[in-house]
Amino acid sequence: MKQLKDVLMIAGVVIGLMMPGQMVFAHSEDSELISRDSNAYGNTYGEWSARWIQWLLSIPTATNPAVDTTGANCGQGQAGPVWFLAGTFGGPAKRACTVPASKALFFALTDGFFGAGAGDCVPTGTVPCNLAALREAASASTDSVILAVSVDGKSLSDLTDQRVQPPVMTVTYPDGNLVGVQSGTYSPNVADGYWVMLSPLSAGRHTISFSAQITGGVFNGTSIGPVTYKLTILP
Repeated sequence: MKQLKDVLMIAGVVIGLMMPGQMVFAHSEDSELISRDSNAYGNTYGEWSARWIQWLLSIPTATNPAVDTTGANCGQGQAGPVWFLAGTFGGPAKRACTVPASKALFFALTDGFFGAGAGDCVPTGTVPCNLAALREAASASTDSVILAVSVDGKSLSDLTDQRVQPPVMTVTYPDGNLVGVQSGTYSPNVADGYWVMLSPLSAGRHTISFSAQITGGVFNGTSIGPVTYKLTILP
């Protein structure tokens, strides 16, 4: 199942109801970056990262933002106060996208996804699911990375502080899914990686670029991006 794992490493599920909650923001020295320790828009970073994975994997390949070469599909499945941006399966991408006003932006730099929906254990694998073993594998897959993010030409710092382990999650694959497995719901699944949430940008045009290199573990040598978004934020 190595091919399956290669896919899930980079593109890394259905978005549940986003419940309102107290918004507690902590910003880093980079004013655009909402700290990993924030409870932003009613969810922790870990909970948002699970929702990001569920969102991406719930969209058929034909319209999936991760394989979009122009940005035409960036609005697929978007809902609530946070707008998700997709990466790629390793290569660069340049996308143009229009985003409604007052949306925070959330995306993965790199993430390892392991579990029942990723070929590691039944039913897509051959062994029973062991959460401790899955967590260990996900952690080892992202221990050694080089990360970069820029917003309107300004590089963000301390990106390794943005490492997150989402809670154990369920993913639902549609027909014609990215992974190439039978449609249906799979659990348990875990992940480990680096995510970024940006405060809502001002109305007008902005450029976000991000990339990652994996320098150790099972995905050693993998490069993601650079992915560049030319965003138009509506007033």
